[in-house]
Amino acid sequence: QVQFVESGGGLVQPGGSLRLSCVASTNFFSGYNMGWYRQVPGKQRELVARITSGGSTDYADSVKGRFTISRDNAKKTVYLQMSSPKPEDTAVYYCKGDRGGLNFWGQGTQVTVSS
Repeated sequence: QVQFVESGGGLVQPGGSLRLSCVASTNFFSGYNMGWYRQVPGKQRELVARITSGGSTDYADSVKGRFTISRDNAKKTVYLQMSSPKPEDTAVYYCKGDRGGLNFWGQGTQVTVSS
């Protein structure tokens, strides 16, 4: 069973910065498309950013120009650099890996943007 473990969440001030990490347990990490999602209570989980196995990226309109997704295949890790976060970015952030039609989710990490 493939596992993904997020870290790096916490409290950040508006306009600050925070970097989330997600480490994979699989040695086939480079073949996975990876994504960061977020969810607030009472709402559906939504896509924040994704990066393919080939390195192509895509972002939700709400975070374009502020968040950056990247990956380090040697470290089996995907990152989400959050710059200039806003209070509305407060959520539980999840990473997801997919390969061959199978999806694997991490357990989530809480991000709170507040002064």
